[in-house]
Amino acid sequence: MSISKIITASLVAFSFLFSAAHAEILAMMLYESKSPDSLKSLKLSGTGERKEGIVIMDVDPGSQNFGKILWDMPLPNDTVSHHIFYDRTMTKGYLTSLAKKELGVLDMTANPFRLKTLAMPDCTMGEDVVLNEDNSRWYLTCMASGTVIVGDVQTDKIIDVIRIPGIYPHGLAVNSKINRILVTSTVKGDMTNPGEVITEIDATTHEILGSHKVSLKASPSGEAPVEILFVPKGDEIIAYVTNMFGNTLWTLTWDSGKKKFRSEQVFDFSTVNAGVPLEIYFNQNVDTMYISSASPGFVHIFDLKEDVGKPKLMKTVKTDQGSHHIAFTNDGKMGFVQNSLLNLPGMSSGTINVIDLKKEEVVATITTLADMGLNPNVIVLLPEENHFAGH
Repeated sequence: MSISKIITASLVAFSFLFSAAHAEILAMMLYESKSPDSLKSLKLSGTGERKEGIVIMDVDPGSQNFGKILWDMPLPNDTVSHHIFYDRTMTKGYLTSLAKKELGVLDMTANPFRLKTLAMPDCTMGEDVVLNEDNSRWYLTCMASGTVIVGDVQTDKIIDVIRIPGIYPHGLAVNSKINRILVTSTVKGDMTNPGEVITEIDATTHEILGSHKVSLKASPSGEAPVEILFVPKGDEIIAYVTNMFGNTLWTLTWDSGKKKFRSEQVFDFSTVNAGVPLEIYFNQNVDTMYISSASPGFVHIFDLKEDVGKPKLMKTVKTDQGSHHIAFTNDGKMGFVQNSLLNLPGMSSGTINVIDLKKEEVVATITTLADMGLNPNVIVLLPEENHFAGH
């Protein structure tokens, strides 16, 4: 049976849980209890013992089940589960943990979904999982231990541990055409010691080749580059970088003649009164880029039509505080913004904003988890609807 048929069969098997009478868009989220400070800032009362888990929710504003939780898998309340990343077949979901030296693997073909955990003894504070282009390897960044764990997608066995002394890895991008891995240096585990460089690594040997400063300020600049993503199409090889504390957007452009990257600042988010830029996404035609910023909460829409390395801001859409991950439908019509960053006061509304990507405006807001005293830590659509958006 083909992978697509396996996914479809699994989704159909789940239909008894989802009592929808018509069209629906199902999203999966990790959730955790809001911190006392976040609850206080939002004037919400506490809800008792700390909770964590995975939910599936109908996020289609046209559905009668809009905003309803249709499935809930509790997790140990000391995991501090952080992100979910699909492999490229979307038959697995990788769950990172900020508190445990482990990586969760969610089997998306099982009925119901099954979760197993892999021991990651060399990983403290697991952040991002990135897949290479042919879906043969995954890379787990470990911010508090200065390591990147390399694993085999088929077996999920560890292949190598890349150690990067003095660096706090968070974002990672891999490009097999030029045999390079780029890793951001963000902050120490306690949010101190913000970095300012992108580390360049040989994708075959895992040798550290050097670093690239992404700041115009004197060192230490405190920029905290957080996410990095290669433009997914085109002849020119360009990686975009968001500086979480520096509030700037940078590019690293590959010079094929010199075999090296050229760094350049291409946007300053402070010019639109935005702070803490985070995630980067592209539409299917790669002529539009979307970037979230957590303070006070925006989604920025950039035009790349004239030059993919020279973004032009078209519109800034106001969202709720803590705007972080965005899930996109594969028809390019809708985006769903998860509004919470690390349970931080002022950046943890706990809502989901629904954006009509054609109108470029918020058309609905889901408060289900926030009303329960919970924060969503990530949002992805189930495979039937999900678009990778360049990731």
